[in-house]
Amino acid sequence: MMKMILFISLELCLVYSLPAQTDAVKEYRNFPIVVTLQFHSLSLPFRDLKANFSNVGIGLGTEVSYNGKHNWAQQLTLAWYRNRAIGDGLLLYTQSAWRPAATSGVYAEIKAGLGYLYAFRPVKSYRQQNGDWVSAGHKGKGMLAVPAGISLGYDDYSSDICFSPFASYQFLLAKGYNKSIPLVPETLIQAGTRMHFK
Repeated sequence: MMKMILFISLELCLVYSLPAQTDAVKEYRNFPIVVTLQFHSLSLPFRDLKANFSNVGIGLGTEVSYNGKHNWAQQLTLAWYRNRAIGDGLLLYTQSAWRPAATSGVYAEIKAGLGYLYAFRPVKSYRQQNGDWVSAGHKGKGMLAVPAGISLGYDDYSSDICFSPFASYQFLLAKGYNKSIPLVPETLIQAGTRMHFK
């Protein structure tokens, strides 16, 4: 008899906890629109942060949760930045983002991934052809990019449209810029928001 009472009690607890878990899973909405304003610099991490704010860019992306919750997601971003000194860039990258438990809607994020950076030349360049120098234009080159970053943000799922603002610091290694510099360090400071729709 005691086993039967315990079994029924466990079933009732399970039945009452299922709606709460379903609501918690529904809090996160896949495929939000992620919009960022970003600032680019050719520098090592946390060096000369003022230089970042002279090179502005924009980004657009989305993300999908691995487990239906907010704490583990895969992000996809397309970003463009303007940099007069070293040339503009177009960056397509994906990152896995881990968000430890949030308190009162505030969360931290650690992310890393892979991408493709197309860096344009800052000025018209020339190449040698049949002993003469001919214009090669502003064409740039594509490179493998490895981004890693940290973020701090806020989530509130109480409304139909959820705006989740965040600030992020990204370190980026670009491989293959030229033979003398095989790895180029770059940084991105980002401010943006994720917009979740019901």
